[in-house]
Amino acid sequence: MIFASPATLDSLLLSAVFAASGLIHVLGVGFVQRAYERWHFPPKFYRVTGVVNLLIAAFLAVPVTRIWGAVLAAIVMFIAVVTLLNHRQYAYSFPGMLLMALLVPAFLSSPI
Repeated sequence: MIFASPATLDSLLLSAVFAASGLIHVLGVGFVQRAYERWHFPPKFYRVTGVVNLLIAAFLAVPVTRIWGAVLAAIVMFIAVVTLLNHRQYAYSFPGMLLMALLVPAFLSSPI
């Protein structure tokens, strides 16, 4: 039996969430494209966001790079929450705030 600490499980869960988000962004699902157009981001910018999310997922999955994944994820989530709040989408900003709170155990579980 393999024992994993709750912080490690949190990191792996966050990695899965960011991987799913990254895939949705890279694939350019319709609602994502419309949201980025509404927010006046450059065309295809959602793909950049998707690649960064996939990078975050990879960093969070590996214990040695977990601290970098947590830092990068915090920056990306902060920008996302500020963007959502700026466009008065308060309900959509709550999951981003929750993800930022869940990054704390991932940050602390880094072996560095």
